Amino acid sequence: MRKNKKSILEILFLVLLVVFTFYALLKDQELDEINQVLKTASPGWLIAALVLVIVFVCSESVIIHYMMISLGKKTKLHQCIRYSFIGFFYSCITPSASGGQPAQIYYMSKDGLDVSISTLVLMIVTITYKAVLVLVGFVVLIFMSPTVHTYMGASRYLLYLGMGLNVIAVTSMMILVFVPGWTKRILYYGLRFLEKMHLLKHKRARTRKLLLSMNKYREASVYFRTHKRVVFHVMLITIFQRFCLFFVTWMVYRSFRLSGTPMGLVVILQAVISVAVDMLPLPGGVGVSEGLFMTMFEPVFGEKLLPGMLLSRGISYYALLIISAVLTFIAHFNLVRRSFQKQGNTPKKM
Repeated sequence: MRKNKKSILEILFLVLLVVFTFYALLKDQELDEINQVLKTASPGWLIAALVLVIVFVCSESVIIHYMMISLGKKTKLHQCIRYSFIGFFYSCITPSASGGQPAQIYYMSKDGLDVSISTLVLMIVTITYKAVLVLVGFVVLIFMSPTVHTYMGASRYLLYLGMGLNVIAVTSMMILVFVPGWTKRILYYGLRFLEKMHLLKHKRARTRKLLLSMNKYREASVYFRTHKRVVFHVMLITIFQRFCLFFVTWMVYRSFRLSGTPMGLVVILQAVISVAVDMLPLPGGVGVSEGLFMTMFEPVFGEKLLPGMLLSRGISYYALLIISAVLTFIAHFNLVRRSFQKQGNTPKKM
């Protein structure tokens, strides 16, 4: 009940954030004119963009399936697809996408997968997912910094903030993975120090939880050392996955039959937005993502800027949110039904 209440509050917060964002964007606009412009978009390009979003999610499913096989665990691809959509739904509604993995682990456990194995797989998925974003950010800052600054203006400080937060996150995870013994001692004695200073109450459960979490990082360290080829393949799939989402804006751009801006630049500008908002404590980066799009893509979309933003964000985030919500609801309904069946309380057909 507590988890359900928390999910409801997160959804309500997201709805309020979306309403406020679009009110601010549309309050001074002629909605009829925007609607007319939206009707000029080519459906073929938009369908292709939606396909890319589905491929984006299913790419993670391929990674999970591949890693499970490498660990000798039998899983079906359609199950992994379900886990991915569930993960993206909870990531879309929680700040910094923090709710995705716990939800995935829960549903994996209900399918009989060991929690420690699921945690290990999803931990490596997270590390590679963020590492690719950091890699893209470094490439942009090193080779395209003047161009990006031209399009971002004063908003470039959000890129620096997002890049810094992602670097800290990836570095911390890598230290935990590759130096688990050293890190374990630092965290353990750090916790004891805080307890002696009476900044934290001594709780055995907290210490036990810390040690158990560190064991998971030790397992990840072993996996990285013993499955280097698998990790390399996971990185390649993750790069493909990330760019599937970045290309959505290019598809929307072409749907309006616009030209003059190179495909690579449109894709990189969208990648920059992802780097900037990825670690912000806002579900799906709502508000900030739309604002950055309106700033950065004004020279690209021109008079079709707002319709372009509505379609790009509508496909890459809101459509994904709706599809993921539907599949998550179905998964939860099936889970409840199986629970009734096990208890012998399956409702009788009328």
